[in-house]
Amino acid sequence: MNKKLFILSLLFIFLLTSGFGCKLVDQKTQEAMKPVTLNYWRVYDSQDAFDEIIANYKKLHPFITINYRKLRYSEYENELLNALAEDRGPDIFSLHNTWIKKYQNKIAPLPAAITMAYPVTKGTIKKEVVPELRTTKSLSLNDVKNNFVDTVYYDVVRETVNAETKEVENKVHGLPLSVDTLAMYYNKDLFNSAGVAQPSAYWNTEFQQNVKKLSAQDARGEITQAGAALGGSTNIERYSDILAVLMMQNGAVMMDDAGQIKFNMIPTTIKDRSYNPGLEALRFYTDFANPAKEVYSWNKTPDDSLNMFAQGKLAMMFGYSYHLPMIKAQAPKLNFAIAKLPQIEGNPPINFANYWVETVSNKSQFPAEAWDFIQFAAKAEQVKTYLDKVKKPTALRALVNEQIDDLDVGIFAEQVLTAKSWYKGADSAAMEKIFAQMIDNAILTPDQIDKIINLAANQVGQTVNVNSQ
Repeated sequence: MNKKLFILSLLFIFLLTSGFGCKLVDQKTQEAMKPVTLNYWRVYDSQDAFDEIIANYKKLHPFITINYRKLRYSEYENELLNALAEDRGPDIFSLHNTWIKKYQNKIAPLPAAITMAYPVTKGTIKKEVVPELRTTKSLSLNDVKNNFVDTVYYDVVRETVNAETKEVENKVHGLPLSVDTLAMYYNKDLFNSAGVAQPSAYWNTEFQQNVKKLSAQDARGEITQAGAALGGSTNIERYSDILAVLMMQNGAVMMDDAGQIKFNMIPTTIKDRSYNPGLEALRFYTDFANPAKEVYSWNKTPDDSLNMFAQGKLAMMFGYSYHLPMIKAQAPKLNFAIAKLPQIEGNPPINFANYWVETVSNKSQFPAEAWDFIQFAAKAEQVKTYLDKVKKPTALRALVNEQIDDLDVGIFAEQVLTAKSWYKGADSAAMEKIFAQMIDNAILTPDQIDKIINLAANQVGQTVNVNSQ
């Protein structure tokens, strides 16, 4: 059998075994029926979280195979960048919401419409499955704005230059499957012993008094029990997010519309021109690591806040839904609960968003198929299977009320409607180190806090416009 006949035989076998039958179809449909393999890279979640979604998608598009690969977070970005540079990268990959601008020139934005082949059963007496081409409109900008929680639109919609018209257009650069939010974990036994009935809803005097009641020191002044994991840097889980949300809640502008870092400056909306909301948030935060303050409950000596909480030595820890299984694994008998992140009384509620989006490589040979799968996976009826397995809060408005009563993710889901984020510059890891240094310096020399915050803002600003790697 020559090569041409062999290829024709394989095509014939494929048409028979795929359920399409041997009915002749036009060339365009045949092209759309060619076998396609999409490589999909993510972190954290194992393939079983996606088995049901992939199986359901396979029913609609039996010619598409999705190879799922989970990578460790520590290796993910380096491996992804190398693979994309060497043209061996995935078709679909996950990005943290703060990385989208950095990777923008590596992303194929969501097309306006996608044409795909679908198996359709035809005939009354003799039924047969034949392929049918369908062109479907993709999610519009309004769909993204209306279907997802607010922070998603502001993170995933980016300006793109149209290659043909040279006009600047807004395009969708990714879609999330979930959105996590920062909340308060609290030790109920420590609260009970200190006579604290419930956590404060605000960062007010009551909160500060509770921290004082819940903190303890030995005869040498060493902290033996911490009221709250606040004030420090590297030994506090997500310290940079906690400080950032305090600044945002207090009225600071982390970055303006022009892309300038402003968390160190007084916004024009603040009537009292002597009040700097970002600086005061930094002062409030670092007071908890100042031995001269009544709220003193943290320093560089304690273990990591997650371990402290699991050991029963920390009354309040601020974390995400992904911290829940970590705590349960370390301390299965710990008596704790989760409460909403405290707010500033009188100000509109602001919570902090932390999430990943699914996007498509601009080097993929199958961008239409890749985006079709992402849109399919992000639909409410499909993503619910993923959310149930991984226990994460939803990114879709339609599912918020369904999750609110969930013991594990209810609090996090309840906060997604008021969650915000901010672009941390081209190197988010560098930004976190800058925040850590700012915190440590503010603790050592509180009288220099204005110079310290200005220096940090300038340093973060230098990373903002750095070209993507």
